[in-house]
Amino acid sequence: MDTWNEEMALGIPAIDEAHAALFSAIARLAPLEDPQFSAAFRELIAAVERDFREEEDLMEEIGFPSLPHHREQHARVLCGLHHAWAAVDEGDLAQGRHALSLLPQWLLFHQGTMDMALAAALELAQQHSN
Repeated sequence: MDTWNEEMALGIPAIDEAHAALFSAIARLAPLEDPQFSAAFRELIAAVERDFREEEDLMEEIGFPSLPHHREQHARVLCGLHHAWAAVDEGDLAQGRHALSLLPQWLLFHQGTMDMALAAALELAQQHSN
Protein backbone atom coordinates (compact mmCIF):
# COMPACT_ATOMS: atom_id res chain seq x y z
CA MET A 1 0.00 0.00 0.00
CA ASP A 2 1.62 3.21 -1.18
CA THR A 3 -1.14 5.67 -0.38
CA TRP A 4 -2.31 7.19 2.88
CA ASN A 5 -5.67 6.29 4.33
CA GLU A 6 -7.37 7.15 7.61
CA GLU A 7 -6.82 3.64 8.99
CA MET A 8 -3.14 4.54 9.17
CA ALA A 9 -3.76 7.52 11.44
CA LEU A 10 -2.21 7.43 14.90
CA GLY A 11 -4.56 10.04 16.36
CA ILE A 12 -1.85 12.71 16.70
CA PRO A 13 -2.83 15.36 14.12
CA ALA A 14 0.66 16.76 13.56
CA ILE A 15 2.15 13.33 12.93
CA ASP A 16 -0.79 12.09 10.87
CA GLU A 17 -0.73 15.19 8.66
CA ALA A 18 3.02 14.88 8.12
CA HIS A 19 2.73 11.19 7.24
CA ALA A 20 -0.16 11.83 4.85
CA ALA A 21 1.90 14.55 3.17
CA LEU A 22 4.87 12.20 2.77
CA PHE A 23 2.75 9.48 1.18
CA SER A 24 1.22 12.08 -1.12
CA ALA A 25 4.67 13.37 -2.10
CA ILE A 26 5.86 9.82 -2.83
CA ALA A 27 2.82 9.17 -5.00
CA ARG A 28 3.41 12.39 -6.96
CA LEU A 29 7.10 11.62 -7.42
CA ALA A 30 6.90 8.03 -8.68
CA PRO A 31 5.46 8.74 -12.15
CA LEU A 32 7.65 11.76 -12.91
CA GLU A 33 9.84 11.71 -15.97
CA ASP A 34 13.59 11.75 -15.34
CA PRO A 35 14.11 15.51 -15.88
CA GLN A 36 11.62 16.36 -13.10
CA PHE A 37 12.51 13.45 -10.82
CA SER A 38 15.83 14.77 -9.59
CA ALA A 39 14.55 18.06 -8.13
CA ALA A 40 11.42 16.40 -6.75
CA PHE A 41 13.49 13.66 -5.07
CA ARG A 42 15.63 16.31 -3.37
CA GLU A 43 12.44 18.04 -2.15
CA LEU A 44 11.10 14.74 -0.81
CA ILE A 45 14.28 14.18 1.19
CA ALA A 46 13.90 17.67 2.69
CA ALA A 47 10.29 16.85 3.63
CA VAL A 48 11.37 13.58 5.29
CA GLU A 49 14.07 15.47 7.20
CA ARG A 50 11.49 18.01 8.44
CA ASP A 51 9.05 15.28 9.45
CA PHE A 52 11.70 13.38 11.38
CA ARG A 53 12.96 16.56 13.08
CA GLU A 54 9.42 17.48 14.16
CA GLU A 55 8.87 13.99 15.58
CA GLU A 56 12.17 14.15 17.42
CA ASP A 57 11.26 17.56 18.85
CA LEU A 58 8.02 16.08 20.20
CA MET A 59 9.97 13.20 21.74
CA GLU A 60 12.40 15.60 23.39
CA GLU A 61 9.52 17.67 24.81
CA ILE A 62 8.05 14.69 26.64
CA GLY A 63 11.33 12.98 27.56
CA PHE A 64 10.45 9.95 25.42
CA PRO A 65 12.66 7.08 26.64
CA SER A 66 13.01 5.48 23.19
CA LEU A 67 14.25 8.70 21.58
CA PRO A 68 17.78 7.40 20.88
CA HIS A 69 16.51 4.26 19.13
CA HIS A 70 13.82 6.19 17.24
CA ARG A 71 16.37 8.80 16.17
CA GLU A 72 18.70 6.02 15.01
CA GLN A 73 15.96 4.59 12.77
CA HIS A 74 15.37 8.04 11.28
CA ALA A 75 19.11 8.45 10.69
CA ARG A 76 19.37 5.09 8.91
CA VAL A 77 16.60 6.01 6.47
CA LEU A 78 18.05 9.46 5.87
CA CYS A 79 21.46 7.89 5.25
CA GLY A 80 19.92 5.67 2.59
CA LEU A 81 18.05 8.57 1.02
CA HIS A 82 21.16 10.75 1.00
CA HIS A 83 23.17 7.92 -0.56
CA ALA A 84 20.50 7.56 -3.25
CA TRP A 85 20.48 11.34 -3.72
CA ALA A 86 24.23 11.33 -4.38
CA ALA A 87 23.65 8.83 -7.20
CA VAL A 88 20.66 10.77 -8.54
CA ASP A 89 22.68 13.97 -8.49
CA GLU A 90 25.26 12.24 -10.71
CA GLY A 91 22.57 11.09 -13.15
CA ASP A 92 21.82 7.59 -11.76
CA LEU A 93 18.09 8.00 -11.22
CA ALA A 94 17.58 4.25 -10.83
CA GLN A 95 18.96 4.38 -7.28
CA GLY A 96 16.59 7.20 -6.39
CA ARG A 97 13.64 5.37 -7.89
CA HIS A 98 14.60 2.22 -5.99
CA ALA A 99 14.84 4.14 -2.71
CA LEU A 100 11.49 5.73 -3.49
CA SER A 101 9.93 2.28 -4.01
CA LEU A 102 11.18 1.12 -0.60
CA LEU A 103 10.23 4.22 1.38
CA PRO A 104 6.47 3.55 1.74
CA GLN A 105 7.14 0.05 3.09
CA TRP A 106 9.59 1.41 5.64
CA LEU A 107 7.24 4.23 6.62
CA LEU A 108 4.39 1.78 7.21
CA PHE A 109 6.57 -0.47 9.36
CA HIS A 110 8.05 2.46 11.29
CA GLN A 111 4.65 4.00 11.82
CA GLY A 112 3.13 0.72 13.04
CA THR A 113 5.92 0.18 15.55
CA MET A 114 7.99 3.17 16.63
CA ASP A 115 5.47 5.93 15.86
CA MET A 116 2.63 4.02 17.47
CA ALA A 117 4.62 3.91 20.72
CA LEU A 118 5.34 7.63 20.36
CA ALA A 119 1.64 8.39 19.83
CA ALA A 120 0.75 6.48 23.00
CA ALA A 121 3.41 8.36 24.96
CA LEU A 122 2.22 11.71 23.59
CA GLU A 123 -1.37 10.92 24.57
CA LEU A 124 -0.24 9.92 28.07
CA ALA A 125 1.83 13.10 28.41
CA GLN A 126 -1.14 15.17 27.30
CA GLN A 127 -3.40 13.49 29.87
CA HIS A 128 -0.90 14.24 32.62
CA SER A 129 -0.63 17.88 31.60
CA ASN A 130 -4.41 18.44 31.75
